[in-house]
Amino acid sequence: MRKTLILLLLTALIVTACAQQSATTLPTNPPPTPEQAAIVEQPTAIPETEVITEQAVEERPAIQTLTLTNASSGESFTLGDFSGRTVLVEPMATWCTNCRAQLRNVVQANDQLDDDYVFIGLSVGENITNSNLANYAQQQGFDLIFAIATPEMLAELTSTFGRASITPPSTPHFVIRPDGSMTELFTGAKGVDALVSLLTEASGA
Repeated sequence: MRKTLILLLLTALIVTACAQQSATTLPTNPPPTPEQAAIVEQPTAIPETEVITEQAVEERPAIQTLTLTNASSGESFTLGDFSGRTVLVEPMATWCTNCRAQLRNVVQANDQLDDDYVFIGLSVGENITNSNLANYAQQQGFDLIFAIATPEMLAELTSTFGRASITPPSTPHFVIRPDGSMTELFTGAKGVDALVSLLTEASGA
């Protein structure tokens, strides 16, 4: 009887010891390394190129981005290429006597101003080639930039200023300020002094 009890006690002790040993030897996940912890804890960074700032760059109006061709040089340009300078744009036609008289005043105004001012004659309301327009400017002594308004430019002029802007006899003209903003459309011939005054005021001088 005593032997039986002793055997039972020994068996119980052995089972208990095995259970404790099994519990202590169970595999456990090792703690993360500092590098792994940094990867887990570090938030995903947003690329700087995707951050939208409140100071959005104001785009120039379409009328200043349409491509034109210098009738004399054949070079391409836009009305917005003269940033920082004051630009007088005069829609005109080679057959328009009012335009011709106004352009003579523009040339004289140009002579009184420096290179911070640009003068552009924009042919509208006529079927003409760059060669013919360049010859007209040369024959008249108009040392200015001349270009033919494309259909897209005619549409933008009308949309922005109305049909008066493409009616040459009304001698339409407007000014693009150095910062890219534009004046209203003016009609009617202006004398040399009035043109100089208009341009210097628009330039902020």
